Amino acid sequence: MDNRTHMHPSTLRLRRLGIDIYQEAVIYMRRDCHVCRAEGFEAQSRVQIAHGEHFIIATLNVVDGDLLAPEEAGLSEAAWRLLGAQEGDVITLAHPRPLESRSHVRAKVYGQRLNGADLLAIMRDVTAGYYADIDIAAFIAACAGDRMDLDETVALTRAMIDVGERIDWDTRPIVDKHSVGGLPGNRTTPIVVAIVAAHGLTMPKTSSRAITSPAGTADVMETMTEVNLDVAAIRRVVAREGACLAWGGAVRLSPADDILIRVERPLDLDSEGQLVASVLSKKAAAGSTHVVIDVPVGPTAKVRTEAAARTLSERLIAVGRTLDLTVRTVVSDGTQPVGRGIGPALEAHDVLAVLRREIRAPQDLRERAVRLAGYVLEFAADVPPGVGYAHAKRILDDGRALKKFEAICAAQGGLREPPRAAYTQPVTAPRAGRIVGIDNRRLARAAKLAGAPRAAAAGIVLHAPIGTGVEQGRPLYTLHAETPGELAYALDYVEGQAPIVEVAPA
Repeated sequence: MDNRTHMHPSTLRLRRLGIDIYQEAVIYMRRDCHVCRAEGFEAQSRVQIAHGEHFIIATLNVVDGDLLAPEEAGLSEAAWRLLGAQEGDVITLAHPRPLESRSHVRAKVYGQRLNGADLLAIMRDVTAGYYADIDIAAFIAACAGDRMDLDETVALTRAMIDVGERIDWDTRPIVDKHSVGGLPGNRTTPIVVAIVAAHGLTMPKTSSRAITSPAGTADVMETMTEVNLDVAAIRRVVAREGACLAWGGAVRLSPADDILIRVERPLDLDSEGQLVASVLSKKAAAGSTHVVIDVPVGPTAKVRTEAAARTLSERLIAVGRTLDLTVRTVVSDGTQPVGRGIGPALEAHDVLAVLRREIRAPQDLRERAVRLAGYVLEFAADVPPGVGYAHAKRILDDGRALKKFEAICAAQGGLREPPRAAYTQPVTAPRAGRIVGIDNRRLARAAKLAGAPRAAAAGIVLHAPIGTGVEQGRPLYTLHAETPGELAYALDYVEGQAPIVEVAPA
């Protein structure tokens, strides 16, 4: 008997296909299924999926053949998580409501300014899943470059805060630290949090996972402790230790930001307004009152020039002021990676080496972390301006930072040692000379091809920074991988490129 005679005309039964396309919600339906025919759905149609009291919006991928029965539908793994469904559950399908906010996106495409209500409507629909990636890409492109003024940036930041949750704290100051990014291995955050919390400041740090980089702070911390903390767990850890190091994706703090970033990064479009809104909406939603923002500058960093860094700093400070958020920016060297490890576990080993005051600890990572921690400490009433660095260095050197880091990890589920990769391959100097340049972007690309961040132990160990004299055949960096295939894949990329680490003749 045909099972479709027992089902509502707009319903299908779910079958789990195990298709992972990261964060995108996709529904798979047969071209000849009764819902596709009745509703007129075609490939790339947006479909509203209801399951009990929950609903999501997904993009339709049409299936020909026998992967699905006519009365079945499949979902991407992201859609399964969002819908909270189980294998065999029945879902009801419909066309989503018309999106009035799309008119605001079109207006921005044609150069019109958007007000707070316009941007709030867009962010609400983005967060609810009504926008397809192509709609989000249109909004991102319309705002790219210098197409958002200060008032629009403030309005976008407020809209991104308003569509998510906020955490309020009973004390002040609530401090935070952020890096604009673009530097592989720049894993100062765990060290800064440990130093600052050891002094007694409150620092509830929520961090991101990698999207297009070899590691995010959450990926690094996950090799050492539990990071998937909900708001209640974050409050518990902070109450106990004064700080946490959690994954921001486990809580709905500026959730529109995660969606925008997922589409924005592959487009490789620079948007100062969206960058500012991204950073400050997360900080304000987490309850921060004071934040230090590291702005690395270099030819292959996210910010390329000192002038661009000054402009970005001015906007960060100005927008922060409207949110009652005190912002201090620090322009730093972004010409080369920080530390030696690039990839979750390799960066974690660097962090632990610095905290444990090991002789092999990368001194550039230590120095950068101490300097940033010093700036954060100067938000404290008992640390006068100009002496934060000395306080931070003392807290690291006498072991208080390590003790606090271990306590934070214990409160989050326990501290474990990061893994090591089974397969390694050095890349050596083609000639004797001096290292004169390192391409941050291509180095990060090689680490990703080796398996990072999904393979926690994968990545790259950099052996020699810019300015180092090397002999021919000396290892410049070593690829780390968890499988021989990934190691070969990364090595093939490296060998097919101009040298990632440039050695000039002596």
